[in-house]
Amino acid sequence: MQICVIGTGYVGLVAGTCLADMGNDVVCVDTDADKIEQLNKGIVPIYEPGLEELIKSNVTDNRLSFSTDLDSAVRNALVCFIAVGTPQSEDGSADLRCVWQVAENIAKSMNGYKVIVNKSTVPVGTAEKVASIIKKYYDGDFDVVSNPEFLKQGAAVDDFLKPDRIVIGSNSSRATAVMQELYASFFRTASRFVIMDVKSAEMTKYAANSFLALKISFANEIANLCEVLGADAEMVRNGMCSDKRIGAQFFFPGLGYGGSCFPKDVKALLKTAKDCGCEYRILDAINEVNKAQRIVFLNKIIERFGSDLSGKTFAVWGLAFKPKTNDMRMAPSITIINELLKHGALIRAFDPKAMESAISLWGEKIYYAQNSYDALNGADAMLLLTEWNEFRRPDFDRMKLLLKNPIIFDGRNQYEADRMFQRGFEYYCIGRNFKKYQLNSI
Repeated sequence: MQICVIGTGYVGLVAGTCLADMGNDVVCVDTDADKIEQLNKGIVPIYEPGLEELIKSNVTDNRLSFSTDLDSAVRNALVCFIAVGTPQSEDGSADLRCVWQVAENIAKSMNGYKVIVNKSTVPVGTAEKVASIIKKYYDGDFDVVSNPEFLKQGAAVDDFLKPDRIVIGSNSSRATAVMQELYASFFRTASRFVIMDVKSAEMTKYAANSFLALKISFANEIANLCEVLGADAEMVRNGMCSDKRIGAQFFFPGLGYGGSCFPKDVKALLKTAKDCGCEYRILDAINEVNKAQRIVFLNKIIERFGSDLSGKTFAVWGLAFKPKTNDMRMAPSITIINELLKHGALIRAFDPKAMESAISLWGEKIYYAQNSYDALNGADAMLLLTEWNEFRRPDFDRMKLLLKNPIIFDGRNQYEADRMFQRGFEYYCIGRNFKKYQLNSI
């Protein structure tokens, strides 16, 4: 099938590449000529496991190409994906100006029946507006479909190639058939299409992400209460998640959620609810709990070292909002490091993939370590902010030698508290009464 994907950001690049890998002819279009030039040279602007290799193989096999020529791409395609950014506006709503512009550009290039697919996360009613824009410039047949993505950064390629479901929001049997044909090759053993009307599909994406954000915020609230009462949040988590009605995913206490999706989508759905006159107290609470969780962690540091951190140095392990990505958008590390700098602290930071993003944020304000152990050299404490696999089993004896004080603030509950105290570390984490573990280790 001939496909064009407009927008070579995270969603567009993964979608276009994976669709090409299934034998389709895909052109990824972007207005950023420099970005297209880099992609044509094999330089991928984002880090996502497996993506670069997949891009190179499909470009070599002539199934995938990159262009700034939207007109040609649309004319040659049956299916046109809109995958441009929908950033958060000041009032919390999704900024859809790029979507409207792309809809107009597609309309001016159309030369026959097309299925226009909203792949970007967009509010309910966006497909109707896209259709109305196209009708201003094109009087032929077309359909607008909602096909939200449910990709986890760090596992996006696998998620796309092996989806647990494909949501298709369509009000046209013709468009539905085209979309089912497009995605049929992704289901070898059983069809997992979820077919619904367009508005319901648009709502499904926001509802799903907001619910996952709710699970994270709830886990953090329970963990904070556990810590005060002397209960163990990890034991409570295991007890709750053994209930199949609850499930284990997205129920880990820590520093809260970040990235480009959960924060933006929760706020956008909240804005939509308020615009409709609906009171949505749960969404408000999700957002507030998430912001407060970073302060909970910061307060642990300030309680230990005092509010004046002048002359104190902190090693930071992990900057990206989650492992297996270089994405720092809305990452907890940003809030935590900025606050530590305000209190006079010095920062020695390391992340396996996000160092370039960090340099663009802080410039010369912090030290960028060559590796995780370099970050520890002479630091008063280590802060673990992103749970990269390589941080799971470090050389603790080496850490003690490098740190000025054997102190760890673990924002991801990555280590066993009792074993840390047995090794001689002063250890702080989320949702556990560390004094209890300290006594147990004596």
